[in-house]
Amino acid sequence: MQRDNTAGSPSTPRSPRLRHRRRSAEQLIPDASNTNGGHLLVDDNNKYKTMWIRAYSTVWMIGGFAFIIYLGHLAITAMVVVIQIFMAKELFNLLRRAHEDRRLPGFRLLNWHFFFTAMLFVYGRILSQRLVNTVTSDKFLHKVVSSLVQYHMVACYFLYIAGFMWFILTLKKKMYKYQFGQYAWTHMILIIVFTQSSFTVANIFEGIFWFLLPATLIVINDIAAYICGFFFGRTPLIKISPKKTWEGFIGASITTMFSAFWLAHIMGQFQWLTCPRKDLSTGWLHCDPGPLFTPEYHTLPGWLPEWFPWKGISILPVQWHALCLGLFSSIIAPFGGFFASGFKRAFKVKDFGDSIPGHGGITDRMDCQMVMAVFAYIYHQSFVVPQQLSVEILLDQILTNLTVEQQQALYEKLKQVLQDRLLG
Repeated sequence: MQRDNTAGSPSTPRSPRLRHRRRSAEQLIPDASNTNGGHLLVDDNNKYKTMWIRAYSTVWMIGGFAFIIYLGHLAITAMVVVIQIFMAKELFNLLRRAHEDRRLPGFRLLNWHFFFTAMLFVYGRILSQRLVNTVTSDKFLHKVVSSLVQYHMVACYFLYIAGFMWFILTLKKKMYKYQFGQYAWTHMILIIVFTQSSFTVANIFEGIFWFLLPATLIVINDIAAYICGFFFGRTPLIKISPKKTWEGFIGASITTMFSAFWLAHIMGQFQWLTCPRKDLSTGWLHCDPGPLFTPEYHTLPGWLPEWFPWKGISILPVQWHALCLGLFSSIIAPFGGFFASGFKRAFKVKDFGDSIPGHGGITDRMDCQMVMAVFAYIYHQSFVVPQQLSVEILLDQILTNLTVEQQQALYEKLKQVLQDRLLG
């Protein structure tokens, strides 16, 4: 009875120490609203220091990006591959546990086996025919490459099966849950990374314009949202990303729409950006710009005053398509960033990595780009590429999808058919 009374009494020796320990723990956790001036960026006491760090990194990234664009399609594709590797590394590390990995030697290598197998499959499907077109002049090399392309899918399948068997053979007792969790996480990463990248690379070879404009609009929207929120942001936009504001969202949308219309006019004047690449060569491109990039003159309405300096304006038809891309990048694409914010909150991390000072990791910068790349490809194929058949489209399909021998057989067959029709 005495023991029970003592245990239930509030004046036991343990209680003061426990309360003191709790108070100490509470004091160690700083109040974000006090140390940082609130959740909003406009109230952040360290915002100017953060802004200069972000600006410095942004200048370097834009300069490097412009140089890679100048180098051409293959350099841009190589940049996409490097970005994929960094994204995969950051996402792999998100659920990595050092203690479990030490008990599974070589298990981390299995993740990269699946990654590079998926890379071989995706890029092989996209670039295989362009590789064949590149080596057409050399008969021996053309035959070797054609054989590799023919068995590309079965090679990728057996590489995946080898990884699957490797995974089964490395299963350890008391580690099943962690291993199967990592297996599922790896495949989700492959879907996230390679789904958007396949559309990105397809956009590049349809013409750098269709890669560069959407990517640039996302960058402009991100910068404009940051600046508008930095100086004017007062109204929170979404709870999952507390520093996003309506002022930043609206200001970025207006800026992006104007930029889309203006940039499309500038980019549309360079054949290096507008011409599609049918092979993997690196030479300068020359092509017929087509009606999409041919200027149309529009007369301004007569009610404008006489002193107005312009009587008409020249507009490229592609500029109207650019407005659609600008609208999507302003309103829909930011939800990729909101998704990433919720994802990071679920795993209790501030950023996916720290490879870019002031920005976080590569994945932090690619969240909206992933959404935009898919939309740009679908929009281009649905509303820009002519749906009706024409001589140019058929010729392009023949040169892209048929081997030289098949093209010669088609030529002979078509020649015979025409001769029969003319003589008959």
